Amino acid sequence: MTRTLARLFFLALFALILPFGAEAKTFYWISHGSPADPVWTYFLAGANMWAKDTGQTVKTSFHNGDVPSQQEAIRAAIAAKADAIVTTSPDPGSLVDVVKEARAAGIPVINFNTPDAKVNFNAYVGVDLAVVGKAWAQYLVDHGLVKSGDFVWMPVEVPGASYGVEEEKAIATVFKPLNITWEVTNATLDQANVISHMSDYLTANRKKIKAIIGLGDLVTGSIKRVFDQVGVKPGEIPVVGWGNSRDTTGEVLDGYVSAGMWQDPQATSYMALSVANMATDGIPPGFNITTGALYGKDTASIYDKILSGK
Repeated sequence: MTRTLARLFFLALFALILPFGAEAKTFYWISHGSPADPVWTYFLAGANMWAKDTGQTVKTSFHNGDVPSQQEAIRAAIAAKADAIVTTSPDPGSLVDVVKEARAAGIPVINFNTPDAKVNFNAYVGVDLAVVGKAWAQYLVDHGLVKSGDFVWMPVEVPGASYGVEEEKAIATVFKPLNITWEVTNATLDQANVISHMSDYLTANRKKIKAIIGLGDLVTGSIKRVFDQVGVKPGEIPVVGWGNSRDTTGEVLDGYVSAGMWQDPQATSYMALSVANMATDGIPPGFNITTGALYGKDTASIYDKILSGK
Protein backbone atom coordinates (compact mmCIF):
# COMPACT_ATOMS: atom_id res chain seq x y z
CA MET A 1 0.00 0.00 0.00
CA THR A 2 1.34 3.46 -0.86
CA ARG A 3 1.77 6.22 1.69
CA THR A 4 -1.06 8.08 -0.04
CA LEU A 5 -3.46 5.18 0.47
CA ALA A 6 -2.34 4.87 4.08
CA ARG A 7 -3.24 8.50 4.63
CA LEU A 8 -6.63 7.97 3.00
CA PHE A 9 -7.27 5.12 5.42
CA PHE A 10 -6.24 7.42 8.26
CA LEU A 11 -8.69 10.10 7.17
CA ALA A 12 -11.49 7.56 6.85
CA LEU A 13 -10.75 6.10 10.26
CA PHE A 14 -10.61 9.55 11.85
CA ALA A 15 -14.28 9.97 10.97
CA LEU A 16 -15.05 6.95 13.15
CA ILE A 17 -13.53 8.44 16.31
CA LEU A 18 -15.67 8.88 19.43
CA PRO A 19 -18.86 10.79 18.65
CA PHE A 20 -19.78 13.73 20.91
CA GLY A 21 -21.45 12.52 24.09
CA ALA A 22 -20.55 8.85 23.64
CA GLU A 23 -19.26 6.86 26.59
CA ALA A 24 -15.46 6.90 26.94
CA LYS A 25 -13.56 3.63 26.54
CA THR A 26 -10.28 2.26 27.83
CA PHE A 27 -7.61 1.01 25.44
CA TYR A 28 -4.34 -0.71 26.30
CA TRP A 29 -1.28 0.15 24.18
CA ILE A 30 1.44 -2.44 24.81
CA SER A 31 4.95 -2.37 23.35
CA HIS A 32 7.88 -4.80 23.37
CA GLY A 33 10.19 -1.78 22.98
CA SER A 34 12.09 0.37 25.43
CA PRO A 35 11.21 3.95 26.40
CA ALA A 36 14.94 4.63 26.04
CA ASP A 37 14.78 3.79 22.33
CA PRO A 38 14.26 7.10 20.48
CA VAL A 39 11.81 5.66 17.93
CA TRP A 40 9.44 4.55 20.67
CA THR A 41 9.02 8.12 21.85
CA TYR A 42 7.35 8.77 18.49
CA PHE A 43 5.12 5.69 18.69
CA LEU A 44 4.12 6.77 22.19
CA ALA A 45 3.47 10.33 21.00
CA GLY A 46 1.02 8.96 18.44
CA ALA A 47 -0.87 7.06 21.14
CA ASN A 48 -0.97 10.09 23.43
CA MET A 49 -2.12 12.33 20.59
CA TRP A 50 -4.95 9.91 19.79
CA ALA A 51 -6.06 9.88 23.43
CA LYS A 52 -6.06 13.68 23.53
CA ASP A 53 -7.95 14.01 20.23
CA THR A 54 -10.64 11.48 21.14
CA GLY A 55 -11.02 11.87 24.89
CA GLN A 56 -10.48 8.14 25.32
CA THR A 57 -8.29 6.55 28.00
CA VAL A 58 -5.14 4.90 26.67
CA LYS A 59 -2.99 2.96 29.13
CA THR A 60 0.54 2.48 27.79
CA SER A 61 3.37 0.16 28.81
CA PHE A 62 6.83 -0.85 27.61
CA HIS A 63 8.34 -4.30 28.20
CA ASN A 64 11.93 -4.08 26.96
CA GLY A 65 11.84 -7.36 25.01
CA ASP A 66 10.60 -9.30 28.06
CA VAL A 67 8.04 -11.72 26.56
CA PRO A 68 6.51 -12.99 29.86
CA SER A 69 6.09 -9.41 31.03
CA GLN A 70 4.25 -8.48 27.84
CA GLN A 71 2.04 -11.57 28.05
CA GLU A 72 1.15 -10.63 31.62
CA ALA A 73 0.31 -7.07 30.54
CA ILE A 74 -2.18 -8.40 28.01
CA ARG A 75 -3.73 -10.70 30.61
CA ALA A 76 -3.98 -7.73 32.98
CA ALA A 77 -5.82 -5.80 30.26
CA ILE A 78 -8.22 -8.72 29.82
CA ALA A 79 -8.84 -8.90 33.58
CA ALA A 80 -9.49 -5.15 33.62
CA LYS A 81 -12.10 -5.64 30.86
CA ALA A 82 -10.31 -3.41 28.38
CA ASP A 83 -12.41 -2.24 25.46
CA ALA A 84 -9.56 -3.08 23.09
CA ILE A 85 -5.85 -3.81 23.05
CA VAL A 86 -3.18 -2.70 20.59
CA THR A 87 0.10 -4.55 20.92
CA THR A 88 3.36 -5.33 19.19
CA SER A 89 4.58 -8.91 18.81
CA PRO A 90 7.76 -9.45 20.87
CA ASP A 91 8.64 -12.86 19.43
CA PRO A 92 7.03 -15.03 16.70
CA GLY A 93 4.19 -17.10 18.17
CA SER A 94 4.63 -15.70 21.68
CA LEU A 95 1.17 -14.11 21.86
CA VAL A 96 -0.92 -16.93 20.39
CA ASP A 97 -2.52 -17.97 23.69
CA VAL A 98 -3.01 -14.56 25.28
CA VAL A 99 -4.61 -13.10 22.16
CA LYS A 100 -6.89 -16.14 21.98
CA GLU A 101 -7.92 -15.39 25.58
CA ALA A 102 -8.63 -11.75 24.73
CA ARG A 103 -10.65 -12.62 21.65
CA ALA A 104 -12.65 -15.17 23.67
CA ALA A 105 -13.46 -12.38 26.13
CA GLY A 106 -14.76 -10.25 23.27
CA ILE A 107 -11.81 -7.85 23.31
CA PRO A 108 -10.42 -6.85 19.89
CA VAL A 109 -6.62 -7.03 19.60
CA ILE A 110 -4.88 -4.94 16.97
CA ASN A 111 -1.27 -5.77 16.15
CA PHE A 112 1.09 -2.91 15.29
CA ASN A 113 4.76 -2.42 14.44
CA THR A 114 5.76 -6.12 14.33
CA PRO A 115 3.40 -8.51 12.49
CA ASP A 116 2.95 -12.16 13.40
CA ALA A 117 0.84 -14.34 11.11
CA LYS A 118 0.75 -17.09 13.75
CA VAL A 119 -1.49 -14.99 16.00
CA ASN A 120 -5.22 -14.40 15.45
CA PHE A 121 -5.15 -10.59 15.63
CA ASN A 122 -8.13 -8.60 14.38
CA ALA A 123 -5.86 -6.54 12.11
CA TYR A 124 -2.30 -5.29 11.63
CA VAL A 125 -1.05 -1.72 11.23
CA GLY A 126 2.58 -1.15 10.26
CA VAL A 127 5.31 -2.16 7.89
CA ASP A 128 5.60 -5.49 6.08
CA LEU A 129 8.89 -6.77 7.48
CA ALA A 130 9.45 -9.08 4.50
CA VAL A 131 9.17 -6.13 2.14
CA VAL A 132 11.49 -4.07 4.36
CA GLY A 133 14.22 -6.71 4.60
CA LYS A 134 14.17 -7.39 0.88
CA ALA A 135 14.26 -3.65 0.10
CA TRP A 136 17.44 -3.18 2.16
CA ALA A 137 19.23 -6.12 0.57
CA GLN A 138 18.09 -5.18 -2.92
CA TYR A 139 19.23 -1.59 -2.40
CA LEU A 140 22.77 -2.76 -1.62
CA VAL A 141 22.79 -5.08 -4.63
CA ASP A 142 21.16 -2.69 -7.10
CA HIS A 143 23.52 0.15 -6.19
CA GLY A 144 26.58 -2.07 -6.57
CA LEU A 145 27.46 -1.79 -2.89
CA VAL A 146 27.80 -5.58 -2.38
CA LYS A 147 28.67 -8.44 -4.70
CA SER A 148 29.11 -12.22 -4.66
CA GLY A 149 31.38 -13.37 -1.86
CA ASP A 150 30.93 -10.24 0.26
CA PHE A 151 30.12 -10.23 3.99
CA VAL A 152 27.38 -8.06 5.52
CA TRP A 153 27.10 -7.28 9.22
CA MET A 154 23.57 -7.03 10.71
CA PRO A 155 23.41 -5.69 14.28
CA VAL A 156 20.09 -5.91 16.16
CA GLU A 157 19.04 -4.86 19.66
CA VAL A 158 17.00 -7.84 20.88
CA PRO A 159 18.10 -11.44 20.13
CA GLY A 160 15.30 -13.48 18.56
CA ALA A 161 12.84 -10.58 18.39
CA SER A 162 10.27 -11.03 15.64
CA TYR A 163 11.30 -7.95 13.70
CA GLY A 164 14.91 -9.08 13.32
CA VAL A 165 13.95 -12.67 12.56
CA GLU A 166 11.53 -11.71 9.77
CA GLU A 167 13.86 -9.09 8.31
CA GLU A 168 16.73 -11.58 8.15
CA LYS A 169 14.55 -14.16 6.38
CA ALA A 170 13.69 -11.63 3.68
CA ILE A 171 17.29 -10.48 3.32
CA ALA A 172 18.35 -14.11 2.84
CA THR A 173 16.12 -14.44 -0.25
CA VAL A 174 18.26 -11.80 -1.95
CA PHE A 175 21.71 -12.63 -0.56
CA LYS A 176 21.76 -16.43 -0.66
CA PRO A 177 21.43 -16.76 -4.47
CA LEU A 178 24.28 -14.25 -4.83
CA ASN A 179 26.56 -16.04 -2.35
CA ILE A 180 26.63 -13.04 -0.03
CA THR A 181 27.16 -14.05 3.61
CA TRP A 182 26.17 -12.24 6.78
CA GLU A 183 26.09 -12.37 10.56
CA VAL A 184 23.46 -11.04 12.96
CA THR A 185 24.93 -9.81 16.25
CA ASN A 186 23.02 -8.76 19.33
CA ALA A 187 23.36 -5.44 21.09
CA THR A 188 21.11 -4.18 23.92
CA LEU A 189 18.32 -1.69 24.48
CA ASP A 190 20.76 0.74 26.10
CA GLN A 191 22.43 3.08 23.59
CA ALA A 192 25.73 3.34 25.47
CA ASN A 193 26.03 -0.44 25.43
CA VAL A 194 24.90 -0.58 21.78
CA ILE A 195 27.73 1.78 20.81
CA SER A 196 30.24 -0.20 22.87
CA HIS A 197 29.21 -3.58 21.42
CA MET A 198 29.09 -2.28 17.86
CA SER A 199 32.45 -0.52 18.17
CA ASP A 200 34.09 -3.70 19.48
CA TYR A 201 32.64 -5.82 16.66
CA LEU A 202 33.56 -3.30 13.97
CA THR A 203 37.09 -2.99 15.29
CA ALA A 204 37.56 -6.77 15.25
CA ASN A 205 35.93 -7.38 11.85
CA ARG A 206 36.44 -4.15 9.91
CA LYS A 207 38.48 -5.69 7.08
CA LYS A 208 35.79 -8.20 6.07
CA ILE A 209 32.66 -6.03 6.49
CA LYS A 210 31.53 -4.76 3.08
CA ALA A 211 28.17 -3.34 4.22
CA ILE A 212 25.96 -3.01 7.29
CA ILE A 213 22.19 -3.49 7.66
CA GLY A 214 20.83 -2.07 10.92
CA LEU A 215 17.94 -4.33 11.91
CA GLY A 216 16.67 -1.87 14.53
CA ASP A 217 16.41 1.89 14.99
CA LEU A 218 18.76 2.03 17.96
CA VAL A 219 21.62 0.33 16.10
CA THR A 220 21.16 2.31 12.87
CA GLY A 221 20.90 5.53 14.85
CA SER A 222 24.24 4.72 16.53
CA ILE A 223 26.25 4.38 13.29
CA LYS A 224 27.78 7.89 13.35
CA ARG A 225 28.96 7.53 16.93
CA VAL A 226 30.39 4.07 16.21
CA PHE A 227 32.11 5.14 12.97
CA ASP A 228 33.58 8.24 14.62
CA GLN A 229 34.84 6.16 17.55
CA VAL A 230 36.43 3.49 15.36
CA GLY A 231 37.69 5.89 12.69
CA VAL A 232 35.46 4.92 9.77
CA LYS A 233 34.70 7.78 7.36
CA PRO A 234 31.11 8.53 6.24
CA GLY A 235 30.31 6.31 3.26
CA GLU A 236 33.40 4.14 3.68
CA ILE A 237 31.14 1.21 4.65
CA PRO A 238 27.66 1.35 3.06
CA VAL A 239 24.84 1.25 5.63
CA VAL A 240 21.08 0.76 5.28
CA GLY A 241 18.51 0.11 7.99
CA TRP A 242 15.70 1.60 10.01
CA GLY A 243 15.30 5.37 9.87
CA ASN A 244 12.69 6.44 12.41
CA SER A 245 14.84 8.77 14.50
CA ARG A 246 16.56 12.10 13.98
CA ASP A 247 19.83 10.32 14.69
CA THR A 248 19.36 8.36 11.48
CA THR A 249 17.91 11.16 9.35
CA GLY A 250 21.01 13.15 10.33
CA GLU A 251 23.26 10.21 9.43
CA VAL A 252 21.64 9.97 6.00
CA LEU A 253 22.03 13.71 5.40
CA ASP A 254 25.69 13.54 6.51
CA GLY A 255 26.50 10.44 4.42
CA TYR A 256 26.99 7.91 7.22
CA VAL A 257 23.88 5.93 6.19
CA SER A 258 22.90 5.39 2.54
CA ALA A 259 19.18 4.74 3.04
CA GLY A 260 16.76 4.56 5.96
CA MET A 261 13.34 2.94 6.24
CA TRP A 262 10.59 5.26 7.49
CA GLN A 263 7.86 3.48 9.42
CA ASP A 264 5.42 6.31 10.18
CA PRO A 265 5.67 5.65 13.94
CA GLN A 266 3.23 8.31 15.17
CA ALA A 267 0.69 7.53 12.46
CA THR A 268 1.05 3.78 13.11
CA SER A 269 0.01 4.15 16.76
CA TYR A 270 -2.75 6.61 15.85
CA MET A 271 -4.23 4.38 13.16
CA ALA A 272 -3.91 1.20 15.27
CA LEU A 273 -5.98 2.80 18.03
CA SER A 274 -8.49 4.10 15.45
CA VAL A 275 -8.92 0.59 14.03
CA ALA A 276 -9.33 -0.74 17.59
CA ASN A 277 -12.01 1.86 18.29
CA MET A 278 -13.81 0.93 15.10
CA ALA A 279 -13.77 -2.73 16.17
CA THR A 280 -15.32 -1.88 19.55
CA ASP A 281 -18.21 -0.26 17.69
CA GLY A 282 -18.99 -3.52 15.93
CA ILE A 283 -17.31 -2.73 12.62
CA PRO A 284 -14.87 -5.60 11.99
CA PRO A 285 -11.60 -4.44 10.40
CA GLY A 286 -11.42 -6.49 7.23
CA PHE A 287 -8.06 -5.11 6.16
CA ASN A 288 -4.53 -4.34 7.31
CA ILE A 289 -2.82 -0.95 6.94
CA THR A 290 0.70 -1.04 5.53
CA THR A 291 3.12 1.82 6.12
CA GLY A 292 6.75 2.49 5.19
CA ALA A 293 9.05 4.22 2.70
CA LEU A 294 12.77 3.87 1.98
CA TYR A 295 14.48 7.28 1.80
CA GLY A 296 17.92 8.51 0.84
CA LYS A 297 19.81 11.78 1.14
CA ASP A 298 17.52 13.54 -1.36
CA THR A 299 14.39 13.10 0.80
CA ALA A 300 15.82 12.65 4.32
CA SER A 301 15.02 16.27 5.21
CA ILE A 302 11.29 15.51 4.88
CA TYR A 303 11.44 12.90 7.63
CA ASP A 304 13.88 14.93 9.71
CA LYS A 305 11.32 17.76 9.74
CA ILE A 306 8.51 15.39 10.76
CA LEU A 307 10.60 14.00 13.62
CA SER A 308 11.59 17.48 14.75
CA GLY A 309 7.93 18.30 15.38
CA LYS A 310 8.24 21.60 13.50
